[in-house]
Amino acid sequence: MPHLFSPIKIKNTEFKNRLVVSPMCEYSSEDGFANDWHLVHLGSRAVGGAGLVFTEATAVSPEGRISAGDLGIYKDDHIAKLKQITGFIHQHGSVAGIQLAHAGRKASHAKPWDGGAQIPSGQAGGWQTLAPGALPFTENEEAPIALDNAGIEKVKADFKSAALRAVAAGFKVIELHGAHGYLINEFLSPFSNHRTDGYGGPFENRIRLLLEITGTVREVWPEENPLFVRISASEWTEGGWTADDSVASAKILKNAGVDLIDCSSGGNIPNVKIQLKPGYQVEFAEKVKKEAGILTGAVGLITEAAQADTIIREGQADLVFMAREQLRDPYFPLRAAHQLGHDVKWPVQYERAKWQ
Repeated sequence: MPHLFSPIKIKNTEFKNRLVVSPMCEYSSEDGFANDWHLVHLGSRAVGGAGLVFTEATAVSPEGRISAGDLGIYKDDHIAKLKQITGFIHQHGSVAGIQLAHAGRKASHAKPWDGGAQIPSGQAGGWQTLAPGALPFTENEEAPIALDNAGIEKVKADFKSAALRAVAAGFKVIELHGAHGYLINEFLSPFSNHRTDGYGGPFENRIRLLLEITGTVREVWPEENPLFVRISASEWTEGGWTADDSVASAKILKNAGVDLIDCSSGGNIPNVKIQLKPGYQVEFAEKVKKEAGILTGAVGLITEAAQADTIIREGQADLVFMAREQLRDPYFPLRAAHQLGHDVKWPVQYERAKWQ
């Protein structure tokens, strides 16, 4: 059996293979509601054979959305459609996961096909953004409001309420979005966190919000269900968050009840030049896995079956997260199994098209 198709059990949840549909924003919601687009988009990836299918970054509050088209889980009315989606995913042998997110200072943007620029709070469709301090992501954007203690408590409460709704909606995995320059990542990075209170300054203070969110989510998230955290493992800039910081935080998160670190990178500093190549972030997953002793996920320009299988076979990561390739081909897992010489169960409706 190819290593990519070996099952893995995390807590009480078994994944039939190591292929994960990474969270990918669809910008197709109204007021956070999932709709038939999300049912078909996520459901087709489950039919396609992925072991774990994540929603896009799902906002824990209206102000936590990247755009007005983002998926949300900030009101009870969101649960019903999400429950339909998780039911379909589970019916087809995959596991449904949700990524809980708050966009911080990178919120209030137009949809990409509408230009993607930030919409100021005084304009129609825009709202006031929040961050560790009043530092905008780029100079031409509106400055966010620095979160005070009451604001921080609200963020934590929003994550907790979202986790409770995730349980009601039938999700089996939560991933906390601590990457790509969104709110949690903004607290982690010395570039965006200039606070002088207990949430800023030294490493131990900058990781405090992530740890407190982890703790409050763990209070309501079933013990038997896995909890992941996505991080930007490096900011690719001198003086920023480093791979060694990622290892140190992963050790602490492991003791706090986190089961897997999903290792991406960048996103918090504009105009950073990154040398892109196939699997360019896999080294971070390998480093965190080996030095922190925790399960990791690898992501980033992973597009081929043999490439993904090698990552698992060589112990570089435990799961392979795929984004754009899964957009191009929702049936990538079925194709990968064929290319690797492994026979997998196809949906009965598609059996007649199976490779012989």
